[in-house]
Amino acid sequence: MMGESRTGQSRRTFLAGTVGGLLLTQPPGRAEATAAGPGRSASDPVATDAATPAPAAAWAKVPQIRRRIRPPRFPDRTFPITDHGATGDGTTMCTDAFRQAIAACSAAGGGRVLVPAGTYLTGAVHLADNVELHLEAGATIAFSRDPADYLPAVYTRYEGIELMNYSPFIYAYDRTNVAISGRGTIDGQADAEHWWDWSGDPPPSEGPDKKLLAAMAEEGVPVAERVFGAGHHLRPNLIQLYRCRNVLIEGVTVRDSPMWNIHPVLCANVTIREVTVDSPRGPNNDGCDPESCVDVLIERCEFNTGDDCVAIKAGKNADGRRVNEPSMNVLVDSCVMRDGNGGVTIGSETTGGVRWVFAWNCTMSSERLERAIRVKTNPERGGYVRDLYVKDITVGQAADAVIEVALNYENKNTGPHYPDVGAIDIRDLRAGRAPRAFHLIGNPDNPIRDVRVTNSVFEEMAEDDVVRDVTGLVLRNVWINGRRV
Repeated sequence: MMGESRTGQSRRTFLAGTVGGLLLTQPPGRAEATAAGPGRSASDPVATDAATPAPAAAWAKVPQIRRRIRPPRFPDRTFPITDHGATGDGTTMCTDAFRQAIAACSAAGGGRVLVPAGTYLTGAVHLADNVELHLEAGATIAFSRDPADYLPAVYTRYEGIELMNYSPFIYAYDRTNVAISGRGTIDGQADAEHWWDWSGDPPPSEGPDKKLLAAMAEEGVPVAERVFGAGHHLRPNLIQLYRCRNVLIEGVTVRDSPMWNIHPVLCANVTIREVTVDSPRGPNNDGCDPESCVDVLIERCEFNTGDDCVAIKAGKNADGRRVNEPSMNVLVDSCVMRDGNGGVTIGSETTGGVRWVFAWNCTMSSERLERAIRVKTNPERGGYVRDLYVKDITVGQAADAVIEVALNYENKNTGPHYPDVGAIDIRDLRAGRAPRAFHLIGNPDNPIRDVRVTNSVFEEMAEDDVVRDVTGLVLRNVWINGRRV
């Protein structure tokens, strides 16, 4: 993967006509893009890897990863929140009852905090070591719409940058053995007049605070001094587990978060199983966003979201380089994706690096599902995205490209930190209807490298595909609109 320096590298964009609806970009001769670029050291272990492993060898890693991912187990003790004063009438505030039940459970050495059938209004719920928050069928945790109920500010992460902000609605920091389970519902109760209105204009708007936070991170302001919350407008997540080990989220339905629904950060050994995310209306209502996490299993979940369904992340820009923790060993198995900007997505926060992501046996379809498989980043992010393996995917319809890899996210084509994106293998994908099969946009000084698509069919594609600044694109037994390309 070594080659000529970027200073001697000429612009390599070759739009060589249309073949079966595919716009081909091919450099003459062997690709010579160097792996190291501005903002990335040539000694980076990812940048100097040996050749991409064969798909069979890569998929052989999945059983090994899966054996390491084990849900936590809890003592056989139950602490009903109703024993601590909770009333399931939907109007009585139960924040203290949740706090007392969790504290009693943790003090006893762990067990199950039980939410019986009913609707329980509350502010922030903070989990403790060895605590399983269990919602019975018919139980709803309805979160208050008053921002004051999520203070004091806690150590959290907003779009890849650490700060002190409103507490996520369900939150744990530096905990071991935590779970959220059951057949009940976790309702963020966000709507156009509560939380979501902060996402745009007119004021109050998150825009100025996002710029302020980004500037603080660039200037190296300590996290403890990046204090937002009261008087500011950065929306919290619905569920965020931060620096936790042995995490389980199983069976519950989550809906209407202020922004991202499920957000594990810097966690290890995470299982998210048979969860339904029903949050298609809210801005930035991502389904599940593991960020800088290791050993994650997302299986048999259903996503209907206002943004990406599954989005794997690793910190953003200067703050991502400071924390410098990747997401690795993420398995997405047998999930259903409906509305959303992307089905299985990596990015746009890629700074710490993302590697060894496997997705299979997933079904994706909606007139509002923009893309099925998506990688997004830009030259401000840096980091790497490597070893993405996808197979046995069925896409009924998509509103944009079936497969998108874009290194110009937010229309940014230049910057000091080119991301290293490549080693992507997609096979046995069948797509019904979409505008295009491929939208692959690299950078003249930083191409996408080594994308393989095998044994895949794209049935009704309305427009020509775009492939620009890509080296090592291989299509084997790929059919678009009835023609082999």
